[in-house]
Amino acid sequence: MPEERNATPPPQRQPYPGRTGEMAPEPRDEMRGYQGRGLLDGKRALITGGDSGIGRAVAVAFAKEGADVAIAYLTEHEDAAHTGKLVESAGRRCVLLPGDLADRDHCASVVEQAVSELGGLDVVVNNVAYQAPVNSLEELTDEQWEHTFAVNIHSYYRVTKAALPHLREGGAVINTSSINGLRGNKSLIDYAATKGAINAFTYSMAQALVERGIRVNAVAPGPVWTPLIPATMPEEKVDAFGQQVPMKRAADPDEIAPSYVFFAAERMSSYYTGEVLAPIGGETLPG
Repeated sequence: MPEERNATPPPQRQPYPGRTGEMAPEPRDEMRGYQGRGLLDGKRALITGGDSGIGRAVAVAFAKEGADVAIAYLTEHEDAAHTGKLVESAGRRCVLLPGDLADRDHCASVVEQAVSELGGLDVVVNNVAYQAPVNSLEELTDEQWEHTFAVNIHSYYRVTKAALPHLREGGAVINTSSINGLRGNKSLIDYAATKGAINAFTYSMAQALVERGIRVNAVAPGPVWTPLIPATMPEEKVDAFGQQVPMKRAADPDEIAPSYVFFAAERMSSYYTGEVLAPIGGETLPG
């Protein structure tokens, strides 16, 4: 029997950037029961936004597949420490790298720290994200627009650029996009714009790096129950979160992480580059 999932969470709110332990229900993000097959044996991965949610699930899945992991995160030290313990319980190393990836210098710093601590770099997962719903374009301030772009797309460019000298043939870059980058969102105008930019960045970098044997792909999930949701959405929207998709519920991070394993593992996806994989709960997107 498949594991039963919660249809929708109850109303709730917490300060940004959010904490897993204060969510009700807590998301399934520890990859319990996931059986690794050595798909990433000896690999070294940097995951931004790796403390919780999709990033945590990806970190644990990578560890169970044999990779050492560095996770970059903002200030969620408790969540990051828990992710570190999960990675270490899978028998792999986990390096914790706190700081603001909206800062250009920190983007280069986390790459250099990851390379130094792990002894190299094979996989980059650009996953960090910021969002803040608005009711209209008039409500969207310059400051919010610029911060959303700094976190969601500028950090992807800067981290990838800093990582390129360390990536070799067989390396992989995986970017976290969103359903909102494929169809837009009237209340997440800036966020959706960055996610559309991530898709185009993915396509462009796949073309630019194909001759070097470095694959670049993206995962564009629909609604996923992570700390970002109660930390950035009003309670009434949290209460209905995920109901709009045909499956009538949000995904848990552990349902999304295998997509990243697929793209990271050359054995599974050696002929895939410039792809956007969209786990979106049964939606179909014409055109």
